[in-house]
Amino acid sequence: MGRTPGSRPTLARVAEHAGVSVSTASLAFSGAGPITAETRDKVLAAAADLGYSGPNPLGRQLRSGRSGIVGVVIGDQPGRAFRDPVAVKVLDGLVDVLGSEGLGVLLIPGVRGAAGRPGPGGDGAPSSVPAVDPLLESAAMDVAVLVWGVLTDDATLAALRRRDVPVVVGEGGRVDGAPLVALDDRAGTAEAVRHLLELGHTRIAEITLPLDADERSGPVDAARLARADRASTRHRLAGVRDVAEPVISWETPASLVEHGRDAATEILGAWVPESERPTAIVAHSDLLAAGAVIAARELGLRVPEDVSIAGFDGIDMPWLSPDVLTSVHQPLQAKGAALGRAVLGVLAGEEPTCTTLPVELVPGTTTGPVPAGVRAADPQA
Repeated sequence: MGRTPGSRPTLARVAEHAGVSVSTASLAFSGAGPITAETRDKVLAAAADLGYSGPNPLGRQLRSGRSGIVGVVIGDQPGRAFRDPVAVKVLDGLVDVLGSEGLGVLLIPGVRGAAGRPGPGGDGAPSSVPAVDPLLESAAMDVAVLVWGVLTDDATLAALRRRDVPVVVGEGGRVDGAPLVALDDRAGTAEAVRHLLELGHTRIAEITLPLDADERSGPVDAARLARADRASTRHRLAGVRDVAEPVISWETPASLVEHGRDAATEILGAWVPESERPTAIVAHSDLLAAGAVIAARELGLRVPEDVSIAGFDGIDMPWLSPDVLTSVHQPLQAKGAALGRAVLGVLAGEEPTCTTLPVELVPGTTTGPVPAGVRAADPQA
């Protein structure tokens, strides 16, 4: 019995053709429940014979009360996310897990500017705060993943909470009732600084990730440091200071190569006298560290003979050849997968947990002993 021209196959007709109940036929398509492989094969063969492709997804959503969509908040500018190999790898791991469970992903920009409140602009003047992205207010989603964590007063989180959308948090910043996937990045950053000290460096500079949502660039003083509001940045700032106080700390507006280049140009060139120039730089990300390597080359400095540079992330950068960056490696794809599993846990009604992933320092060619002349001239070396 095949499909009658002009007729629309239904689940009931499939069940009749297979000689089973409608509920059994439904179980064959859901992939769950007490049904034998033999019965499932019989139902699927009947469906193929009738040209039936499966239950209507919209109807299934209405019956279950779920959309089958996971919102993923990737930052204030999506274009940046797709320029950052870290974000791409994390999204790969997340989508692999969610896709295997038939869940779709909706990428959502976060909030630009200070989160949910007026804040200082780059020149110290108040900055206007735009509304959250309309998707946060209206898009159907079962769970939202805040890949890069939350701020103290987070407008994105507030919008989701108003809608009772459960959240999964990445990177740090605990949220009541939400699972957290974190990194041991404080210990990893401390290990990178310890590596530089063991090589004899005492004049160590720092290039930081953004401290908050203001997208500021410039040196960081104690007052600014105290206002750091991004968990990953706070952890890496603390990791550096667990081992040594940097001679200068330079904040960047985003983890991009050009921002690392600009910061290192100031640190190694115009900002610091040559006699006091840092002999090493620790950057909060590999892209910032790569920018520092480029700046050193442009200033006529050799890496690592004149300046050592270490990063954080462990991404592949063949374009930086012949240099191989010394970096603290984090499990990027595994972090995305852990976020995905946390989403599945939320959907299953499990109690929220905190998962902390390990990191590992992997030395490359961009760090080496402090220059001999500096060692002789610097009694602290």
